[in-house]
Amino acid sequence: MKIAVIVGSIRQESYNLKLAKLLQDRYQKELEIDILDIKKLPFYNPDQENDQIKEVDHFKKQVKEAKAVIWVTPEYNGTIPGVLGNAIDWLSRVDRVMIGKPSWMMGVSPSQLGTARAQLHLRDILFAKGVLSPVFQGHDVQIAGIQSKVDEEGYINDEATLAYLDKVIPLFKKWVEKHN
Repeated sequence: MKIAVIVGSIRQESYNLKLAKLLQDRYQKELEIDILDIKKLPFYNPDQENDQIKEVDHFKKQVKEAKAVIWVTPEYNGTIPGVLGNAIDWLSRVDRVMIGKPSWMMGVSPSQLGTARAQLHLRDILFAKGVLSPVFQGHDVQIAGIQSKVDEEGYINDEATLAYLDKVIPLFKKWVEKHN
């Protein structure tokens, strides 16, 4: 099952990117995870939404071909990063490739709240008219205090976190199968 993962951080050593890579490596037998690059997307501009922009067309094609999207977002100023909002803006216009596509939210943060506020905002965005994405609920992944849950290279090694992911990945896969 092909899953697109969109990481809301463009930082090279992002903990959120490392979470996406953990999903890709740890669950490769269950899911075909493709981490999409949003760094090269131009700023959304309604004047250009019908233009053939190679990066935008490729990005939309990757999302369209996936059975679901996992959104891995940090929290900046209590909400999602601008680069993630920009990616969603492109997905919500013209052919609206997110409509009806299942979504799941995750996030990593050094704070004690994890990415709870960003995920609340993201949930609202995913329910917007141009997106209308059903969200896998009750199993949000909000990893708080990340600095104490990683190895020396910054990869998650917290047993409780990994056990939780091991438990919910099969539930997500079944839920996506029901929605497709």
